[in-house]
Amino acid sequence: MAKLDRTFHALADPTRRAVLTRLAHGPGSVGDLARPFAMTLPTFLQHLRVLEEGGLIRTEKRGRVRVCHLAPGAFAPVAEWLDAQRREWEGRTDRLAAFVETGTANKDDLR
Repeated sequence: MAKLDRTFHALADPTRRAVLTRLAHGPGSVGDLARPFAMTLPTFLQHLRVLEEGGLIRTEKRGRVRVCHLAPGAFAPVAEWLDAQRREWEGRTDRLAAFVETGTANKDDLR
């Protein structure tokens, strides 16, 4: 669960989400990724660190350039968690609909 927490923390910031959107089109150097943002490079590097700690990106050194790319399968744990939540809430709303339609149900069935 701690890894999932780090991933959601990484996704919580609009700058980091913008970086992920850019990386969906292919790898990018730190300089290229930082260019559109009005912040210092050290501040931008903190965002990259959070993305890397969240398991969403990987970085590699190519000569003097650090290149970032999306981590393979990075969104799988998020998708699995969201699917589980969706199934849980769909079950709850189905039970509520059955209760409303029939007017009978065990109150424990509504949980």
